Amino acid sequence: MIDLNYTMLIQMINFLVLIFILNLLLYKPITKIIDERNKKIEDSKREVESLDEKAELKIADYEEKMRQARQEAMNQRNEVKDEGEEAGKKIVEGARGEISTMIEGFKVTLASETEAARNVLRDQAKKIAVEISEKVLGRGVQ
Repeated sequence: MIDLNYTMLIQMINFLVLIFILNLLLYKPITKIIDERNKKIEDSKREVESLDEKAELKIADYEEKMRQARQEAMNQRNEVKDEGEEAGKKIVEGARGEISTMIEGFKVTLASETEAARNVLRDQAKKIAVEISEKVLGRGVQ
């Protein structure tokens, strides 16, 4: 049977002293290191979440700026297109006006040249008629 004597008491005291010493030398430092590591991990997680939020905000800002830039570029392109169309219309209208003026000038020139040609032909026809008459009649006709 088990005898309870003073050695048992010594072993219990020895065990308690060992627990106390191990608590001071091993358990508390390891617990402290684990707590510090957990704190660093939590701090890192918070920092990562903060950086993620900042990155998402910057991405959203970048996308908004790109959308605005595209919209502005499209507006400028449409303005340039409209200005080009307007300038084209003005050029076409100016050309039509010039063409109308040129056609009127050509009509006037054509009419005067036609009249001049008719007069020349009329004079030549008279001369030829006189020459033919003189040759046929054999005498001068006036």
